[in-house]
Amino acid sequence: MLHKYPNTYFFIFTCAGVFFLRGSSPVIMLTVFVVVVALVSQTAARYTPDWTSLDARPLPSWYDEAKLGIFIHWGVFSVPGFGSEWFWWHWQGQQPPDQKYVNYMSQNYPPGFTYPEFARQFHAQFFNPDDWADIFKASGAKYVVLTAKHHEGFTNWESPNSWNWNSVDTGPHRDLVGDLAEAVRNRSLHYGLYNSLYEWFHPLYLIDKKNGFKTQEFVLQKLLPELYNMVVRYRPEVIWSDGDWEAPDTYWNSTEFLAWLYNDSPVKDTVVTNDRWGAGCACKHGGYYNCEDKYTPGQLPTHKWEKCTSVDTLSWGYRRNMKMNELLPLAAIIEDLVRTVAFGGNYLLNVGPTPDGMIPPLFEERLRGVGDWLEVNGQAIYSSKPWRVQSENTTVPVWYTSKGLTVYAILTAKPPMSTVKLLAPKTSSITQVFLVGNPTPLSWAPVNPGGGLVVLLPELPYTPAQAWTLGLDFVQ
Repeated sequence: MLHKYPNTYFFIFTCAGVFFLRGSSPVIMLTVFVVVVALVSQTAARYTPDWTSLDARPLPSWYDEAKLGIFIHWGVFSVPGFGSEWFWWHWQGQQPPDQKYVNYMSQNYPPGFTYPEFARQFHAQFFNPDDWADIFKASGAKYVVLTAKHHEGFTNWESPNSWNWNSVDTGPHRDLVGDLAEAVRNRSLHYGLYNSLYEWFHPLYLIDKKNGFKTQEFVLQKLLPELYNMVVRYRPEVIWSDGDWEAPDTYWNSTEFLAWLYNDSPVKDTVVTNDRWGAGCACKHGGYYNCEDKYTPGQLPTHKWEKCTSVDTLSWGYRRNMKMNELLPLAAIIEDLVRTVAFGGNYLLNVGPTPDGMIPPLFEERLRGVGDWLEVNGQAIYSSKPWRVQSENTTVPVWYTSKGLTVYAILTAKPPMSTVKLLAPKTSSITQVFLVGNPTPLSWAPVNPGGGLVVLLPELPYTPAQAWTLGLDFVQ
């Protein structure tokens, strides 16, 4: 008998059916059985629009293996380049307005100047997506996440639901999302998009908000059509949702969208999502967890997570007045990356390009520095797993990762002597130790019969990252 269920079919064989097939060859019977199993499995794998089902979806393996991504905050907010990407809100949204932003506008722009007028100055005339992609590739990152739309509502592509407030109708007059997608994918990097669910000043959103989110005019007429169009058009493998906190996930129709994304979208098998799908969802529902900006757990989480942070410690978007001491040093970035990976997380490092489309040289320097360190030490990062111990601090701070039969001890400071003590590993007579990047085995001695070892170090090569990796084979 042929039974129909939503979007799929499967066969149920009765006794009569088996009798009918008895004369068939074993090959035919096996083929029918395989088809039946495959179709039943397809039915079982479909996700329903509820968190119990959606949260059970396995995370595509590429994401955990990647470890490092690049975040890009770029939009109309890059034009004033003051304060942060929340410029419009601090100037005209919050009550009372932030006086620093009011003064900035009164001192630099004529009376009556409106925020949308900044869009005409968002020229991106020096934007070369190949140059950007080369920098991201050189950083050692495996995925890139671009701001498709921030809270200001301006889309960096020709959204049919954002007429005249997008990068094709005004400003750059080009598809920034699509241009970067091609360049990034040509370098075998995964491509993702950041999308804000809410928009500060969209009239339909303000009506829904006034109605206590009992109406969904903004969601049905603006947000969801735009999201579906974005996914089908650009096929992002990461959807980095944000701007969710003012309303519950039922207002955003988050579970319905995610069920479609996981079941029927063109990226259903490879896409990953974060946890910002409604008030109360963070660190609870979704694909991987962000929990909060710059989240840093104190112990090993039980769920895959990601730390997003920015080279500019005061902003995600470009600031014209940023200073050197407000940027993360390379050594701090490497230590943060190592700590994140040791705790099982991914590291998403943000840069804010200029409105004319340049990645500031100080940002580029940091990214290339990360790549130089990973070129030597990447085996301890990519595709690694947390070890039974995440860190210790005896001679110097040490962070542990593992891969197969090898444990990696990453030193995030240079030892004051030519030895380093590691207390966590349990050694045996066949334990081997090596400095990653140097094939010569290192001499070591046990600390006590229960475990631990002292390693005799060679002269450690200079690195601006101030981090070195020891590989330990045959330890527990």
